[in-house]
Amino acid sequence: MQFSFFGALGSILASSGFASFAEDPRSLIMIIIACVLLYMGIGKKFEPLLLVPIAFGMLLANLPLTGLLNAPVDGSSPGMLWVFYQGVQHAIYPSIIFLGIGAMTDFGPLIARPSSLLLGAAAQLGIFSAFLLALVLGFPGKVAAAIAIIGGADGPTSILVASRLAADYLPAIAIAAYSYMALIPLIQPPIMRLLTTKKEREVKMEQLRQVSKTEKIVFPIAVAIIVILLIPDTAPLIGMLMLGNLLRECGVTDRLSDTAQNALCNIVTIFLGLSVGCKAIASTFLTWETIKIIILGLIAFTFSTVGGLLFGKIMYKLTGGKVNPLIGSAGVSAVPMAARVSQVEGQKANPANFLLMHAMGPNVAGVIGSAVAAGFVLKVFGA
Repeated sequence: MQFSFFGALGSILASSGFASFAEDPRSLIMIIIACVLLYMGIGKKFEPLLLVPIAFGMLLANLPLTGLLNAPVDGSSPGMLWVFYQGVQHAIYPSIIFLGIGAMTDFGPLIARPSSLLLGAAAQLGIFSAFLLALVLGFPGKVAAAIAIIGGADGPTSILVASRLAADYLPAIAIAAYSYMALIPLIQPPIMRLLTTKKEREVKMEQLRQVSKTEKIVFPIAVAIIVILLIPDTAPLIGMLMLGNLLRECGVTDRLSDTAQNALCNIVTIFLGLSVGCKAIASTFLTWETIKIIILGLIAFTFSTVGGLLFGKIMYKLTGGKVNPLIGSAGVSAVPMAARVSQVEGQKANPANFLLMHAMGPNVAGVIGSAVAAGFVLKVFGA
């Protein structure tokens, strides 16, 4: 049989991934979207630590014939991305991320001013408003609940709930959550200026009291016991969040705290991003539902900011003008970005204003609040 170079080349191309694009060009569209997201993460620095691995996971998942997503069948080896995704499916990666967040977080401002919990709770308004809107738009209850968690501005929590209740919508929910978190400095300030007066924004708050080491050690233990007993479905997130904080505050596990904050958190972030991205395949991502989710996410985030600000205004009135309502917008759980936005807006109104530590109270309360909201919806809608 005579060898033909062009014949062999044609045979290779016919069985390659390039030929598959002719059969289903939607994969090519997904690859283009993945490249756009890579540009946003690298070029525009929109949450790059997670958006870059998410986008690359999306890229790999939509390259034809790789077998990266193949589940094990009859003893065959599973695809690499299928194995990675099990960490999302079984709530391992988001929980470990919360371990790192706990190790990075100082709950001192929240302990010094417990009323900050109310601001963190008020800033969950977006979750419940987005849930109702999602139902109106025709989403099933489970999917609506997963979309609504975007309003908490907490990426790992959104991923955990979506993986349990709406796995097909996981990439759209995760991308929306992290995109809006990155855009906090653009989204929140106009709302803050619209809902508060210049007099309210100028308010200087009294210095927070010193929190003792004993209080900082007892706090994570007490919160874990009370919250998990009240809502057992919060155990993965609240349990790991409070363990991470205990490692930080107890003073005898510095090496473990450092590992949780840095090496462990960075490693898991890579796997988490790839796992989320690999679910973004054309059949489930290129739909009108994805566009609806992006819009609902923005509405949820806006309502959460509004809820925190409005309750901040209530506290301003009740305290006779001692609480600056701007700290209410930090009740969303994007730590510490939302608190920094409160600080910036406060200093624009009054250069002598220093709201950062005051805003950190509602900010870390928002982390707890979003985890509690996630546990609630999992209890109501989970299998």
